[in-house]
Amino acid sequence: MDFSSFLTSLGTSFVIFIVLMVLFAWLSTRQGNAVVYYPNRIVKGMEPWEGGSRTRNPCAWIKEALSSSEQDVINMSGIDTAVYFVFLSTVLGILVLSGIVLLPVLLPIAATDDGVKKNEHTSNNTSNGTFSDLDKLSMANIEVKSPRLWAFLVATYWVSVVTYFLTFKAYKHVSALRATALMSNEVKPEQFAVLVRDLPNATSGQTRKQQVDTYFKSIYPETFYRSMVVTNNKEVDKIWGELEGFKKKLARAEAIYALSQGNGQGTRPTNRTGFLGLCGKKVDSIEYYNEKIKELTQKLEAEQKVTLREKQQGSALVFFTSRVTAALAAQSLHAQMVDNWTVTEAPEPRQLIWSNLTIKFYDRIIRQYVVYIVVFLTIVFYMIPIAFISAVTTLKNLRKLLPFLKPIVDIAALKTVLEAYLPQLALIIFLALLPKFLLFLSKTEGIPSGSHVIRAASGKYFYFIVFNVFIGVTIGGTLFASIKTIEEKPNSVFDMLAKSLPGNATFFLTFVALKFFVGYGLELSRIVPLIIYHLKRKYLCKNEAELREAWFPGDINYATRVPSDMLIVTIVLCYSVIAPVIIPFGVLYFALGWLVLRNQALKVYVPAYESYGRMWPHMQIRIISALFLYQVTMLGYFGVMRFYYTPILVPLPILSLVFVFVCRKKFYGAFCHTVLEVASQELKETPHMEQIFKSFIPPSLISEKQEDEHFEDALSQVSRSESSV
Repeated sequence: MDFSSFLTSLGTSFVIFIVLMVLFAWLSTRQGNAVVYYPNRIVKGMEPWEGGSRTRNPCAWIKEALSSSEQDVINMSGIDTAVYFVFLSTVLGILVLSGIVLLPVLLPIAATDDGVKKNEHTSNNTSNGTFSDLDKLSMANIEVKSPRLWAFLVATYWVSVVTYFLTFKAYKHVSALRATALMSNEVKPEQFAVLVRDLPNATSGQTRKQQVDTYFKSIYPETFYRSMVVTNNKEVDKIWGELEGFKKKLARAEAIYALSQGNGQGTRPTNRTGFLGLCGKKVDSIEYYNEKIKELTQKLEAEQKVTLREKQQGSALVFFTSRVTAALAAQSLHAQMVDNWTVTEAPEPRQLIWSNLTIKFYDRIIRQYVVYIVVFLTIVFYMIPIAFISAVTTLKNLRKLLPFLKPIVDIAALKTVLEAYLPQLALIIFLALLPKFLLFLSKTEGIPSGSHVIRAASGKYFYFIVFNVFIGVTIGGTLFASIKTIEEKPNSVFDMLAKSLPGNATFFLTFVALKFFVGYGLELSRIVPLIIYHLKRKYLCKNEAELREAWFPGDINYATRVPSDMLIVTIVLCYSVIAPVIIPFGVLYFALGWLVLRNQALKVYVPAYESYGRMWPHMQIRIISALFLYQVTMLGYFGVMRFYYTPILVPLPILSLVFVFVCRKKFYGAFCHTVLEVASQELKETPHMEQIFKSFIPPSLISEKQEDEHFEDALSQVSRSESSV
């Protein structure tokens, strides 16, 4: 594909984005679509449209996003979302400051050399016959050993220094955000609790509850409140799930019956009791569901008592009347042996993964290493199909493999679009299969909270896409295109890979353009969620609860969004000096992403948890990982260019490692634990300890009768006077 075809495909992407923006501007003002475009505001009891008016400027959302403050984001979507925007702003700043120097300096230096012309007569043309015009704006156009390489070497240092400065500044800002949120004078249940795992065997005649209460009362006699021993909830969860399912079915049946009465028919709904409602006895749905609910309620109450008395496990939640004590306990070593009385901060009640709380210390370590091995094998073996896809999904190869497609792919208009986007679309679709598998692996490690699982899965996904997309596409495209040359001269493979970098930049230019124009266009317009909602509303939903499930948007989904952004960071950084023309595309990606996602954070996505910015250290270290890969890439590329002063770059990777070490020592501790000076801030009201305690009770163990005796075994009791604190 030549340069004009690239511009055509870029223009097509821009047109698609404009069309999607126009659709958003029109659809978002329709009354029936408010729950799709403004669910976060609706959940918080606010008017969908600012000022309650639907007749407004179609571009008003841009003004609202730009004028919104960080505090507005925190109020609507929490600290984690605000930290995500710190990440976007930091990367945008890195690319803008890099581009200000690199574009006006490096592009003229590259364009006025003639390395590409000299290479046209050799077999080492870096672009393999494609994008030669763009090659002239990259290091591919610089002659070997040329003194012009000094400019590119200095630019490599400039990008590194800018990254160090802005990420350090962002780390300080996020640390302040986290501290401010944690020292809030509002009561947060998780700040008064700790998670205790790896309980030793109880002595003869002593229950788990008595063991935990005695142990913590002796250490914290003044502030210990009570404990909640974790139980095996598998059976009770199953019964509770069935009960909730029948309650939903009853509500649906009653809604159907009410609707038929409104139509003057008054027909009671019926269903069959057999497999999937397709066979068995035909019964009155409302009566049948009421009977099942009554039966399961009795069964649930009996199972709750059995669970609390007989299924206590080796872990517990311990509550204190002081959040300073809770913070201190979470940072202290409570036993001589590391695999006994392991105490950590308690997550939010909604984040707890109850099935993971009882996994023993050494079991968790073994699981972790097994998962790491599985992830490593996945990364290695996934590279094979991705490299194959990057090589096969070109029009030239498709014509050979699938001859019947020739009449279609030879259509001029279609050919341009397919040449530009076919490999990238195939890659994006292929990658969509992975995130759920990585979330499953992270949960299998024994991680106790949902936000921690997301952080772990995000890390695995980042390393996966960097190795398989960035490195895999670069290696795969070159190897498949030059297999004969490699057979003849095996030692030429490293030179070939290094020289292929400027040519592969064109693939990633299109990849980034596709992500920000089409990807963010679909994000803003929410066409797919809108269609799904209206289909469900018309054909499936019969009551308000079902309608809410149909439009509820969930959260931003950091598990896949952050790694995808990190891939763009890696691509743009690694090619920022080799092919500076990629920098404006990176700037557009993060600027447009900031704008679109600002709107979505304020109006659409509803946060599923709050970890007070714990994702940031992972974001920062992966930015530096991308920078490290960039520095190593430049070191190798300058070596291939046979530049005598290449060793000047050797300190850069070392400097990155030192920078990571300094940041970790300076900031990371405050993200692992709640700082005591933060926890010691006064609250505006006395915490109601009984409410804090009850917020941690699993839904399947909540008794409708609310009898204290129901919890007398696993959930320890204190005196009535203490309970009223």
